Amino acid sequence: MSWARHAGRAAVLTFVAGTVGGAAVLATEAIVARNRRYAKPEMSLALRTTMGPASAPPLRLVLLGDSSALGVGVERLADTIGGQLAQMLADGTTSLSPRHVQLSCVGVSGSRSTDLATQVARALLGERPDVAVVLIGANDATSVRRPSDAAAYLGAAVRRLRDAGVEVVVGTCPDLGAVRAVAPPLRQVVGWLGRQMARAQARAVLAAGGTVVDLAAETGAVFRADAGTLCYDGFHPSADGYRVWAHALLPAVIRAAVPTTR
Repeated sequence: MSWARHAGRAAVLTFVAGTVGGAAVLATEAIVARNRRYAKPEMSLALRTTMGPASAPPLRLVLLGDSSALGVGVERLADTIGGQLAQMLADGTTSLSPRHVQLSCVGVSGSRSTDLATQVARALLGERPDVAVVLIGANDATSVRRPSDAAAYLGAAVRRLRDAGVEVVVGTCPDLGAVRAVAPPLRQVVGWLGRQMARAQARAVLAAGGTVVDLAAETGAVFRADAGTLCYDGFHPSADGYRVWAHALLPAVIRAAVPTTR
């Protein structure tokens, strides 16, 4: 049985070495990813604007969340997710006539779900928005926050908006396994964290009366296949990436906007 003991000891040593080596690789990749040059918010982008004919029914659209709500990675308002959604709503679709869209954004780059309470307070200042689009979760996932804790803050923000009469559409954590700023195998780990976050978010949003759009499920394959959906930093979306997200969100935003015509 001595060979069995030696084989078992070798297997244990191999497993330990692999685990330690794997941890070292992940730690190194995390350092590299953290020290990359990432896109910054473009201060020239207007946080408030209007689109569409002034004679059309008004639609007040507000975006909350992190850098994706702001449109970090692009330089023109028209290329941000808010700008693209607003333009499509202003032009009208087969299920919604053209709108005079009053677009605003209270999102802050780097935000986590714990920051949403302040953003909700800002969104509710002045005229009540008709539709709020919330994009959050990536920073919660990459900072290894407990999905249930982050989702609870998101759910509270959605419930507060709904209690104020605002329709809410939440784009859950996108497919972090598609980002190119993070190398494998850390990319796979981050992707798994993002999926856990998105599932917890969906449960909390539905319980709070909001609408869920699973961005990872609906757009992840496109981001994985096309590097052009990300900007130069390999993390934030490009104009094409924001367009993919906008089209994924549009049906839910239109359904949320319909009550404003009644």
